[in-house]
Amino acid sequence: MSTINPKISPKVVSIFSGCGGLDYGFHTEGYDTVWANDFAEWACKSFAANFGNVIHYKDITKIDPYTDSTIPDCDVVLGGFPCQDFSIIWKQPGLNGTRGGLFRHFAEFVDAKKPKAFVAENVKGLITANGGKAIDTIIKDFESIAPGYVVKPHLYNFAEYGVPQFRERVLFVGVRIDTGFNFIHPKPSHGPNGEFPYVTAGEALEGVETVPTNNEHINIKDKTRRVLELIPEGGNFTDIPKDNPLYVKGMISHVYRRIKRDEPAKTIIAAGGGGTWGYHYPEPRPLTNRERARLQSFPDDFIFEGNITEVRRQIGNAVPPVGVQAVARRLLPLFTGDYEPIDLIPEYEKMKAMTVKQRLDYVTSQMD
Repeated sequence: MSTINPKISPKVVSIFSGCGGLDYGFHTEGYDTVWANDFAEWACKSFAANFGNVIHYKDITKIDPYTDSTIPDCDVVLGGFPCQDFSIIWKQPGLNGTRGGLFRHFAEFVDAKKPKAFVAENVKGLITANGGKAIDTIIKDFESIAPGYVVKPHLYNFAEYGVPQFRERVLFVGVRIDTGFNFIHPKPSHGPNGEFPYVTAGEALEGVETVPTNNEHINIKDKTRRVLELIPEGGNFTDIPKDNPLYVKGMISHVYRRIKRDEPAKTIIAAGGGGTWGYHYPEPRPLTNRERARLQSFPDDFIFEGNITEVRRQIGNAVPPVGVQAVARRLLPLFTGDYEPIDLIPEYEKMKAMTVKQRLDYVTSQMD
C-alpha cells in the first residue's frame, strides 16, 4: 500500500467499515484511519490485514462514542451505513427496517467527535425510500448536529470517476459550518461528461489471471454452463428463449448477467445465489473474486481474508476505492488550510429551506 504523506495526514474514524474500500480511497490521498469498526468478522480481518490493527469487531449499538475513551479525536468520520433496507434491488422498509435506523449511530459519532467533515455512503434507493422521507430525515439529523453541518448529498455513478463498473451510490458530504470551507462535489472525469473515456471491464480484467490470490475458479453445474452459453456478451437471463428447456425466471437484471468487455461492468453485488454472482465473457463461468475486486477498483495487493463466499460478500458490499478519490482530494484543503474561508451560514440556511430534490439539483449545479 502507498505511504501516507506525513505532512498531510487527516485522521479518520471509520464506522460500518467493511473490508475498507472507502478508507482505501481516502488512504491513497494521504488520510490515516486511526480507528474503525464493523460487525462482520471476516471483513474486520481483511481491514486489519490492509490498515493495521485499528479496527474493532463489535456491534456498533454497543459502542458509545461519547464515553468510549479508546475512540480518538479525528478530522473526518467515514462510513457506509447498512444499505439493504434502502436498496432498490430488494424490498424497501427504509427507516422502518432493522438496519435502516443504524445511520443514527453514524450521526452520534459525528456529534461526539465534531470532525471538520464527514462522508457517508449509501445506495441510490435511499433517495426514494419511505416516499423520500428517509433521505430527508437523514439530512435534517446531520444538519442539526452542533455547531451545524452543511450537508451536500450527490448521486454518483462511479464509472464516471474511473471505476470499471456502473455503480450508483449517494455520497453525503458534511462540512462543519465554522470551518468556512465551501465543499463542491467534483464533476465527472470519465465517460461522455468527462475528459477521459470510461474504463472498461475488458481493460480492468487484462492480465488478472496472473494474480495469485482470491482468483479461484468456482465449480458450477453443467446445466449452469449451458445456460451461460445461451447468453451473449453483456446479456442476462432475459436473452434465453422462453421456449428453451433451460429458460430461467429471474427477479432482477443481475441474474446470469455477463460482462461486456468494451464498457464498464454492471453493478457488482454481494449476493451470489440464484445466478447473481456475475459472469465472465467469453468463458462461461462465474467471475473470480479477484476479477470482481478488479471491477471494484481494488489493487491486486489488497488482501481479502475468508473463504470464497465471505470474500465475495466483502467485495460486493464495498465502496470502490477509485470512485471516492476525487472526493478525498477535494476535501484536502480543509485540512491543509489552503482555502479562503467564507461565511457558510447563508448557504446552510438556504439549503435547509430546500426540498430534497431541490438540494440534489442545487448540489449538482455547483459541481466543477
